[in-house]
Amino acid sequence: MSRANPFGDLDDFAPESPSRPVAAEAIDQLAQASGFPSRKAQAAPSPAPARQPRRHTTGRNRQINIKATEETITALYAIADDMGLPLGAVLEQALAALAEKQKSGA
Repeated sequence: MSRANPFGDLDDFAPESPSRPVAAEAIDQLAQASGFPSRKAQAAPSPAPARQPRRHTTGRNRQINIKATEETITALYAIADDMGLPLGAVLEQALAALAEKQKSGA
């Protein structure tokens, strides 16, 4: 028993006739008449200024992912930048202040 060659009869896939090149202007006119937008490069909006990477050697080795609003994240980064501290240290100080406030309020 022999197996059939899957690539043995590919005559059905031969092109019927060679394709003719089409002028780029004709393609542009047809696309414009059909309402298709051009994919030509457009001026990209200027991105927000990139913040400097924060690399601090600390004893912190755990990660926490928190969903927050854009305003909260911006404020956290601004405070960390102003204090010159890593985000973990800012979080520790904020939690300590919150715990102290709860202690004094209770």
